[in-house]
Amino acid sequence: MSSQVLTSTNRDAYLGELLDRVYKSTSPQLSSPAGREIEELRDRASSVVLEHTFPTTRDEAWRFTDISPLLQVNFQLPETSAIPSLPLSDIKPLIFSEAADSRLVFVNGVYAPQLSSVANIPSGLFVGNLTQLPENYLSRLPNYLGKQQGAVEVFTALNTAGFTDAAVVWVARNQIVETPIHLLFISTLSESPIISQPRCLVVAETNSQVTLVEDYLTISDWCVNNANPYFVNTVTEIWAEENAQVNHSRIQRDSKVAFHIGKTAVSQARYSRYTCNAINMGGKISRHNLEIFQTGEQTETTLNGLTMISGEQLADTHSEIVLNCPHSTTRQLQKNIASDRSHIVFNGRVFVAKAAQLTDAGQLNRNLLLSPKARVDTKPQLEIIADNVKCTHGATVSQLDDEEIFYLQSRGLDKVSAYNLLVDAFAAEIINLIPLTSVETMLSQCVACRAI
Repeated sequence: MSSQVLTSTNRDAYLGELLDRVYKSTSPQLSSPAGREIEELRDRASSVVLEHTFPTTRDEAWRFTDISPLLQVNFQLPETSAIPSLPLSDIKPLIFSEAADSRLVFVNGVYAPQLSSVANIPSGLFVGNLTQLPENYLSRLPNYLGKQQGAVEVFTALNTAGFTDAAVVWVARNQIVETPIHLLFISTLSESPIISQPRCLVVAETNSQVTLVEDYLTISDWCVNNANPYFVNTVTEIWAEENAQVNHSRIQRDSKVAFHIGKTAVSQARYSRYTCNAINMGGKISRHNLEIFQTGEQTETTLNGLTMISGEQLADTHSEIVLNCPHSTTRQLQKNIASDRSHIVFNGRVFVAKAAQLTDAGQLNRNLLLSPKARVDTKPQLEIIADNVKCTHGATVSQLDDEEIFYLQSRGLDKVSAYNLLVDAFAAEIINLIPLTSVETMLSQCVACRAI
């Protein structure tokens, strides 16, 4: 499919131009037939993009999230020639001690082997980029890459049409991986606005277990407000096969000039267990689409989320859990903290199909407003077709309690310390669930920094 054809047939000029630019990216160079499969996948995704128009607040799925500021920016693919100049010393503060030799680093969506280290990866586990994938996995790649439900969503399709590489974690059958894997995606501030499209594929085969930290940030001061914007459009596909366990932490702390749209799509076979701890702090406008598809009985899904933003940031969490089989459980706790004039959106849909008898689903969204002009829009949804299930959901919106602050002051704390202690405690319920101590400590410091 030529770029000329892309531009001339699109329904939406902006999407067509954006697709035209990302489609020029070089496809991962893989041997046939996997290489041909990827080319066909990119072509099909390009066609999907061309069938869409740019999302607006008139679309129900984007009702509270206005991404029209994207239309004001002419994003270009980054210059890959600048990537090797990034020294290791620049990322040392970003390396988690538990995963010092089990990390992959991508800069502006391009794999950076000189910044990565897989010296501590046990045998039988593959952690690398797409072009390093061994032949025994490469032949099975078309069964997983781009095969998750939800691939027709416009930004997911845009990523598929133009991703330049992918981080791959492949856990073999019966393998229990004790070492956590750190997938570090760095964006650099540039002289012109850039777009990058990181991609992840995680396959946990039968009876396996793995812990991941997916980390998005900028190498520069993340609080900077006067740099050129950048756009990160990510897709992560996770396959948890029978009786597999995946512990997944996703951290988004991009610059305040960034646009970040991410998709996490998870497929769970029977008896599998998936836990996601999603932390969102960065971005001028950010959105995380989290989609879980339970495809087997007695699966367990746990989703924990914390969004903490300030200034005029906008952060949107859209989750969807689809229960298709009996005797399964889901638990979701999403906590949000909004200050200044920031705006947080939460839309959580739980769908219980008729076949999903005797399932147990619980969803709770708790919101804390620290400013009279901060705003939260929350929309928990339960759709139940089955008739013998246990399902609950709820949402709360509150402010800091003056009596609680007064109580702490009466115990000797000044007002600022009392205020920060209450905010820290609200966030800690999620942050304390992060399984890596160094990550937990880093996030606690971020909360403390922003609470002051």
